[in-house]
Amino acid sequence: MTFHHHLGRLIDAFRPAEGPPPATLLAFFRWCLSGAWGGLALAAVASALGGVADVVGAVLLGWVVDAIATGTPEALWSRNGLLIAAFVGFFLLLRPLIFGFSTATSSVIIGPNVLPLVLSRIHRWTMGHSVAFFDNDFAGRLAQKQMQTARAVTDVASEMVNVVAFALASVLGSAAFLVSVDTWGAVALILWMGAYLGLIRFFLPRIRAKSGARASARAMITGQVVDTITNIKTVKLFAHAEHEDRAALGAMAGFRERALDFGVVSSTFRMSLMVIAGVLPVILVGGSIMLWRQGQATPGDVAAAGAIAMRLSQMTGWVSMALMGIWGSVGEVEDGMKTLSPAHALTDAPDAVPLENVAGRVDFDGVGFAYGRDDGGLRDLDLHIRPGEKVGIVGASGAGKSTLVALLLRLYDVEKGAIRIDGKDLRHVTQESLRRQIGMVTQETAMFNRSARDNILYGRPGASQAEVEAAARAAEAHDFILTLQDHQGRKGYDAHLGERGVKLSGGQRQRIALARAFLKDAPILVLDEATSALDSEVEAQVQDALVRAMKGKTVLAIAHRLSTIAELDRIIVLDAGRIVEQGSHDQLLARGGLYARYWNRQSGGFLGTEEAAE
Repeated sequence: MTFHHHLGRLIDAFRPAEGPPPATLLAFFRWCLSGAWGGLALAAVASALGGVADVVGAVLLGWVVDAIATGTPEALWSRNGLLIAAFVGFFLLLRPLIFGFSTATSSVIIGPNVLPLVLSRIHRWTMGHSVAFFDNDFAGRLAQKQMQTARAVTDVASEMVNVVAFALASVLGSAAFLVSVDTWGAVALILWMGAYLGLIRFFLPRIRAKSGARASARAMITGQVVDTITNIKTVKLFAHAEHEDRAALGAMAGFRERALDFGVVSSTFRMSLMVIAGVLPVILVGGSIMLWRQGQATPGDVAAAGAIAMRLSQMTGWVSMALMGIWGSVGEVEDGMKTLSPAHALTDAPDAVPLENVAGRVDFDGVGFAYGRDDGGLRDLDLHIRPGEKVGIVGASGAGKSTLVALLLRLYDVEKGAIRIDGKDLRHVTQESLRRQIGMVTQETAMFNRSARDNILYGRPGASQAEVEAAARAAEAHDFILTLQDHQGRKGYDAHLGERGVKLSGGQRQRIALARAFLKDAPILVLDEATSALDSEVEAQVQDALVRAMKGKTVLAIAHRLSTIAELDRIIVLDAGRIVEQGSHDQLLARGGLYARYWNRQSGGFLGTEEAAE
């Protein structure tokens, strides 16, 4: 393994963070960069050596000038051979080695490692938020915030190493040299540094605030554009391209205003720094010439002071731009923190245990949940499902069917009562283990822009190709999968399905979702109108497969078309968050209540009426 590869592994780029992200800025940076400090420190030392090397080069130049000024051409080589050799060796060998090492630490240690380290931590934390967190924001905006924050933290770390360490070493080395010539020069440099830092202190908080506002406006553009593109079919179907264009232009106009604010402040800062940078050569070179006239400095001292002054003056602009970038990045980090770092609303209890060896008993004991509102959701619901029992759930829109399923999956925590599986309260088992025990097929099937195989394997990632194909056959999906071909020529199970499965029909997406659930083979199966997108012939075939898949499992089936659940063991009728009827299909028809009314309307030709749909 080469030296560069060793350097590249000084930081573990995917090391998990310790605990949640803090809410304060410096603590947030420590959280993001923990585990990287050794590599960053080495890069900072290498950068500082580069700053010192610049001062050493100026000092050597001054010595050479003094040797020329005090000697004769004939005796130059004989009397100063060692000095000339040191000068040549420094600039041809030592200085390139120092700067090469500094560049390597920056490009190999920081560049490839810090961004993935920070982004992986932010992404893991974001993924841990509850479903409600994602429901309340744009997907594009959240993705933009993750990348923005990770990139900004990386930029701050990189610039602190490459610029601040270098500049600080240069200034300290310059001060040490000036003290060796005359204390006056060092005092002048310190006073100039005070004025320089005062200017920075005045401008950078303003730059930080303007940068944060600009970053927020930029993320809003991303959110708006991604939202439009995600729903592009709806935009076209309703002929609302102009409306979406106005919405995007509104977001862009907001960004333009924020960017103008940032530009005004940054350009004023830049101009002010150029003025103060011009003062430094005048002070140092002028002071050195005065000392030379008084016999207190040599021509070499004047040359060295001039070289240092010019270097510091040039560096002022570079450092100021870097500091402006650092403070701009700090503003972006603060903006990202507001969105991404809040505590998780739904967490595993400290004593949570894995849910294993599930028999399939499900109990809702006095469950109440209204999404934090005064009405809606479920109210004092009691439901007890035996292991292996097949239960259908029907009700009007807003009756609470989907809420019941969401609570069973612990996408939300109950506000009252408890839900138990095999007697274990869901709040005391880990979320991951709970959801591994529940297979689910929804009406709105979720597909990844990955291969058909990968989408089915999501049910059980370790399954073999034979098991994938068996699940696809059971879901009546195998034959159409073999006909798939994507834009890159991949075919069959290797073909990619497009974002959210847009290249498939609704029925095809639902069959792949069924295959995924069949492959998962969880002891509890939830069907949210699992066959609603299928035509009658395919639905009949899939219904047969579902009967086989339900064997030995506890099943909760939300139904819009009541004929699909008529043969289940028990049917629950929800109304306004309460169970108002329950029993078998025949028992409920005989009662002549709400279920019978739904059934009569559907069998009379009004399929999928509002009263039976959600």
